[in-house]
Amino acid sequence: MSQRSGILFLVSGPSGSGKTTLCRRLSEEGEASYAISCTTRQPRPGETHGKDYFFLSIPEFKEKIANGEFLEFAEVHGNFYGTLTSEVINKLEQGTDVVLDIDVQGAAQVRDTTNPTVKNALVDIFIMPPSKEELHKRLSGRGTDSTEVIATRMKNSLEEMEHWPKYTFRLLSRTHEEDYTHFKSLLLGERLRINRHL
Repeated sequence: MSQRSGILFLVSGPSGSGKTTLCRRLSEEGEASYAISCTTRQPRPGETHGKDYFFLSIPEFKEKIANGEFLEFAEVHGNFYGTLTSEVINKLEQGTDVVLDIDVQGAAQVRDTTNPTVKNALVDIFIMPPSKEELHKRLSGRGTDSTEVIATRMKNSLEEMEHWPKYTFRLLSRTHEEDYTHFKSLLLGERLRINRHL
């Protein structure tokens, strides 16, 4: 019996939706390998290079764009973010499931890829906050951003939420545990699909 290729579990959602927490927990429990993104933004307190993100300078990032090293990249909130193709392809070909936490711009680029490994592996899901009020509460609760930054993130989040119909699945966020149960169940269900074993 041939080994199945890995699943590329692409996850999007606005800031405050809980998508990063879900992706990290899935990785920490050994269910999937987390694809670490590159960014030009400054590290937040407690963030580590090579664990949370690959923190790059703008010239470093642009050099990788020129070399065609990104599966997807975008400018978000004035900073560049991107996923290295090498972070994804090798794992998928080895049969490892990969979870990818990216915004709607990046997701569109991944959907448009011509790489057959990525196209065959892709499963996309949008994490939707329960309400605008809850979203604002979550964004304000971080305690790391100014009122202006929160307002900008809220505006961008509402714009991102308009893209959910482009995704195969939508998870309406409730509690952390409920979200994770549904999130993990979706991945397990995809592993059972017959066409992933042919």
